Amino acid sequence: MSQPQPPATSGLGLAVGAAAIITAITGIAFWLSYHHLHDVAEANGLAADPARAWAWPAVLDLFYLAGELLILRASYLRTVDPWAIALTAIGALGSIGLNVAGVGEGAPALEYVVAAVPPVAALLAFGALMRQLHLWFARRPAAEPAPGPAAAVTVERTQQQPVPPMPAQAPQLPAVQQQPPAVPPAIVYQDPRCAAVRPLYDAGTRPSTSAMRAALIAAGHGRVGDSTIRGVIRAEIEQYEPHLAQLPPALPTAAGQNP
Repeated sequence: MSQPQPPATSGLGLAVGAAAIITAITGIAFWLSYHHLHDVAEANGLAADPARAWAWPAVLDLFYLAGELLILRASYLRTVDPWAIALTAIGALGSIGLNVAGVGEGAPALEYVVAAVPPVAALLAFGALMRQLHLWFARRPAAEPAPGPAAAVTVERTQQQPVPPMPAQAPQLPAVQQQPPAVPPAIVYQDPRCAAVRPLYDAGTRPSTSAMRAALIAAGHGRVGDSTIRGVIRAEIEQYEPHLAQLPPALPTAAGQNP
């Protein structure tokens, strides 16, 4: 039997407050990182052209922002985009490296830390915001196909035959009808992909990540990331049926199989 779910608005205030704080941290960190990269560009050949010195940091920071947004788009489509991950890594690592390198040689260690904090903070804060949206997209219900035209049903009428009279019989007591056993209501998962993974537990073991991924692909859900399989799909199944989490793990069938 499904457990009662908390109201959808119970954590709305916390979610809005966290999103506001993360957005503020992201904006401040990006501004500090952008300003320092401008100083690096100005000190290395662009001092005579202020417009180019201010535009140059966008070469890194916009790569990073574009990569994060493409990762978010891939999450909405429930797929993995290697190009988006590469763009995010190049932009983030390039911004951190040039912020630190712009301090110069022979500076105190604390100056390198000060230079590295803004881009690292921007990476973590923006990543945290994208992760919340990623989890929201992962839990949204899949679109159901439009119903097709109803098939015509033809009913044939048979000619009624006269029923012969039944012989007189002794009155019989009405039979006691047995009530069918109560059937627990079916679980309706918030994430429809859980229905493709739940039958794997019928083997008496807790399925591995690779087995769940294969079941999702076979059901037409495409390739799903490990974090979504374990943190969203498996978590929802075992939330409704906690005893499944106590099953022994399935034996690995291939090297490197995740539990």
